Amino acid sequence: KAKMEVATDEKTTPIKQDTKKGALRYYTYGDMPFNYGCLPQTWEDPNHTQPDTDCGGDNDPVDVVEIGEKTMAIGTVAAVKVLGVLGLIDEGECDWKVIAIRTDDPKASQVNDLGDVEKVFPGVVDHIRTWFREYKVPDGKPLNDYAFGGEAKDKAYAMKVIAETHKSWADLKAGKIDPDDLSLA
Repeated sequence: KAKMEVATDEKTTPIKQDTKKGALRYYTYGDMPFNYGCLPQTWEDPNHTQPDTDCGGDNDPVDVVEIGEKTMAIGTVAAVKVLGVLGLIDEGECDWKVIAIRTDDPKASQVNDLGDVEKVFPGVVDHIRTWFREYKVPDGKPLNDYAFGGEAKDKAYAMKVIAETHKSWADLKAGKIDPDDLSLA
């Protein structure tokens, strides 16, 4: 239930429990039915309006929802196969949720794109969509929204998102983007 984050404002960007106003944060909306992490070397640029969503990024790496059978320990690094993506709109920011499966999962060979997910993992995309839409409601916040009317996009679209956010990360790392110029909410 602890809300873990990559501390992007700290040297070496450790994974640690998120805080708000000095208090540790926890998920209060039911159990998370998937492994939740991020793709290294990606960055959702808050100053780049993504044309398909009409929103800037959330200033974090791209999130990954891993749907395999095994619960992963915090900090686990694993190779994944990208299957699709949801475009969560969270408080006006685009917060991509890449749907993936670990390459060593027993069912990984059965899923290669979003269309395979419903066959092998019936209802999982709907479950992910519902979880992220509703998880902040117990904390008094409104339902989150989605780009594309909540439709998950396929692997090709997800790979485009990953390439774009990797380029943003590379530009930030190379000094082509000044972190002091970011318009953060």
